Amino acid sequence: MRLYIDSADVEKIAKLNEYFPIAGVTTNPSIIVKENRPFLEQLKEIREVIGEEKELFVQVIGDTAEEMMEEANYITSKIPGNVVIKIPATVEGIKAIKLLSAEQIPTLATTIYTAFQALIAAMAGANYVAPYVNRIDNLTGNGVNVVAEIAELFAAYQLPTEILAASFKNVQQVHDVCLAGAHTVTVSPDLIEKFLSFPATPADVSAFKEQWQNAYGINKTTLFNS
Repeated sequence: MRLYIDSADVEKIAKLNEYFPIAGVTTNPSIIVKENRPFLEQLKEIREVIGEEKELFVQVIGDTAEEMMEEANYITSKIPGNVVIKIPATVEGIKAIKLLSAEQIPTLATTIYTAFQALIAAMAGANYVAPYVNRIDNLTGNGVNVVAEIAELFAAYQLPTEILAASFKNVQQVHDVCLAGAHTVTVSPDLIEKFLSFPATPADVSAFKEQWQNAYGINKTTLFNS
């Protein structure tokens, strides 16, 4: 499983990239707009933080396949490093994915709500599909089940496309999609910071340290005899 940060907040990205095993950053128009900065400047700063090897996902806005193609070529010409173009899973989007695949420009099919949408996108050549787990739940569906169905279809037809699950409201959903077969997940900074949160862990660490220092002295670590 690979972990991506779903954010355009450079400060939070830098912190998480320092501490966690981060594979890259995903953005979308809403995330970019929230930062209230010129979008190319914002994306280039993110690239500086994560380096050129890690993937940076950028979504197009155009309605037609031709408009999406034009945007994709513009974005990849302006942003250095490993860039993946996010394309909506619409009829025009599927056409754009086919065209971009022919040009060997990597794509992610986004706004996935059904396993069949994901299958069509994969057949068109998408490198990734992004099922919206919590949004599916909000529409009285079951996002984790959709991820499991996608994984089953991809395995049955031996498709190389990876599932990049998105849209989470809690850590349990992330845990569940990993078990359901998601290859990767993209998660907000706030949720990533909760991944390691369990009350017993700091309590155990504190107890170990107290016992050690009672025996060897305050502020003594394992280096005190070195």
